[in-house]
Amino acid sequence: MRVGAILPITPGDGSPMHARHFADSARMIEQSGLSSAWTFDAIGRGYMLPDPLQALTIAATVTERIELGTGVLQLPIRNVSEVAHRALMVHLLAPGRFLFGIGCGSTDADFEAFAADYAVRHDRFAEQAPELRDALRTGVVRGVDLAPWPAAQGGPALLVGAWLGPWVGRAAADYDGWIASAAKTKGGDDAIAERLARYRAAGGTRAVITNIHASTDLGRTLDRLDHFAALGFDDAVVFDLALDDRRAVAFGSRATPSTTPVGRFA
Repeated sequence: MRVGAILPITPGDGSPMHARHFADSARMIEQSGLSSAWTFDAIGRGYMLPDPLQALTIAATVTERIELGTGVLQLPIRNVSEVAHRALMVHLLAPGRFLFGIGCGSTDADFEAFAADYAVRHDRFAEQAPELRDALRTGVVRGVDLAPWPAAQGGPALLVGAWLGPWVGRAAADYDGWIASAAKTKGGDDAIAERLARYRAAGGTRAVITNIHASTDLGRTLDRLDHFAALGFDDAVVFDLALDDRRAVAFGSRATPSTTPVGRFA
């Protein structure tokens, strides 16, 4: 199982966030032997996270090996054309390394910040996700050619982070992977295992489990990673690491290459 980490949002020593920390974090993740660096998407929750695609753009310029993922970007609060344009930029900088995870969102504060309707997020996502998929693959949105750079044509791998049953199957059939969360999931690990089995039965390939807390008890976190590997996940993503965190090396030593490539990037 591949093991990745969320780009640290604090230096670890209590000093204020600085621009260099994004690049330093990405370098640390790659040098530690971890497989991937991830960003998340939250607005208006009392703290600021980096813009997911901007942070990955920085990470793409200072790394060569690791994959870069969003886990996930909330699509219903955004415009598909804008998202496609920004995602193609990350793909240009990190060809074959960008795992673009999208979801419908789960927190109404994020929607309030964008003046979007939280109540219809599932319907809006059902309309936008196929439109974004086609835009990334063809470069065309609603008849308008985005004219992607030749090196960015075809777009990145597109993964779906969704919990509703129908979307688990659609992630398998129509997209390049499925993303689940180990945090605050109704039904806990049993429900995660059931959804993963459903995803595999539908022919799903790449399966990612995110939001695994990097406990100060190293053994506890390693046990969690082993647990999700035994369930059959291809990737696990830990959070709450800091720069120069020795645990990153331990997690990196546990990582092994995935036997399941991403969709059309096999």
